[in-house]
This record gives sequence, structure tokens and C-alpha cells, in this order.
Amino acid sequence: MSIDTIVEQIRSKTDFKPETGIVLGSGLGKLSERVDVRERISYTELEGFPRSTVEGHKGEYIFGMLGDKPVILMNGRVHYYEGYTMEQVVSPVRVMARLGCDSIILTNAAGGLNESFHPGTLMAISDQITSFVPSPLIGPNDDSFGTRFPDMSSVYDKEYIRILHEVADAEGIGLCDGVYLQITGPAYETPAESRMYAMLGADAVGMSTACEAVVLRHMGVRLLGLTCVTDMAIQNENTTTTHEEIQKIADQASDRLIRLVEGVVKRI
Repeated sequence: MSIDTIVEQIRSKTDFKPETGIVLGSGLGKLSERVDVRERISYTELEGFPRSTVEGHKGEYIFGMLGDKPVILMNGRVHYYEGYTMEQVVSPVRVMARLGCDSIILTNAAGGLNESFHPGTLMAISDQITSFVPSPLIGPNDDSFGTRFPDMSSVYDKEYIRILHEVADAEGIGLCDGVYLQITGPAYETPAESRMYAMLGADAVGMSTACEAVVLRHMGVRLLGLTCVTDMAIQNENTTTTHEEIQKIADQASDRLIRLVEGVVKRI
């Protein structure tokens, strides 16, 4: 199913025109409560659309107003480890761009690699490493999306990062900058892998986001990336990581995440 066909299905259900898109990672689900909702469209209503199978990822688009800004929330990702092709994994964000979003905020929960981090640290993504997952641009290029060889020297918008820091300062919220690295999952990284990723310059590691950023930059969308560090991937062999613990830390950080995202949306 093509992106434009999915967009046509959505347009048959709502004429709402979003300007900013927000991908809700773990801990940001409550942001929908701050939105004046005009329409909800479940992924199950869209023929040919991938379904999220991960706990905590509901699987719906939410259209509405956040303050005076028309937004679309993507409440639930699909991941490469669920068995989807990379083209399917990135299709939900491509749809958001096709619906009119010229700015998109990507959020996620990730493991910390920077030893100065701790569970609950919030990180603005300054750059990313995608070398450990297949490129979503492999295959024939769709010129209506972008050029065959897109530039990736500045994936995340520097002006948006500056605004994010201004909001964090105004709200009294601690915020770091760092490099995000994506792996395929679903297994969490081994201690040896974590040490390798840190040596490569990564500050956080997760199983989403970077592939989405690649296709959105391919389409010329301005991006902001925000990570909640929910566990320390740099750890000793006696420490374990569970999905439940990650969800708990993300939920504890939700108020800070929501305040940051709301503040940025008002300023962009």
C-alpha cells in the first residue's frame, strides 16, 4: 500500500490539517490529554497500515490543537524487530509529513551509554548513528519524497535544539545533548556491545527513531529528537534490564517530557 493511498484513506475520515507532528515514545502518552482532540484514527482502520504489537504502543493517530497549534500525535510505533520491513517501519512518519507536517518531534526511551547519565536523564538528540540497521532508503528512490542521495550532515534542526534548551531552562528541567544510536532489537545490548557503542561516540542506544529521522530529512522535514534515558546500557554483568522497569522510569519522566514538548510546539 502506497503512502499516498494511506493519506487518501485518512483524508476521507478527517479534513484536519496538522502543521507539527509528535511521535509519542514511552512516557509521552499522557500528552494526548493536553490536546483538544478533533479526530482519532486507529491504525486498524487503515488498510495496508502496519500494526503495533508492543505493550505501551497503542497504535493510533490523534489530530487536534495543542494550544493554538494544529498537531498530529503518533501514538504507537512499529519496530523493525516486530518483523516489518524497514519501509513499513517508517511509513507512519512519512504519512505525517505527507499530511502537511513540516516539523516533527521524535521522542523515545533509550539506554544510557554516557557514564554521566542516569535513569531519568533527558537528552536532546544532536546527531545519530544508523549504521547498525538497514537504511530505509534502500530500493528505488521516490523523487516525490526527495533526492536519491540526501544530505545527513545536520539531521536534527539546530534552531529547534536551541529552542528546546530555552524551554528547559525556563521550566527548570535538566537537559543534555547527545548522539543516539539505533540497533535492531529486540534483545537488549550486551555489556560488550554497549562499550563498543560508547567507543563509537554514542550517548544513548535504542530500537527506533533514527530510521524515522532519515526518511523525514529525505522529505525535507525539520526535526527535533528527545530521548528519555530509562536505564544504563553501560552497566556491569550483574545488572539486568526489563521492559517493565523501562516503562516505570519513562512514566516518572512524563511530566518533564510533556512540559518540554508543549513549550517547543508553542515556539516553532
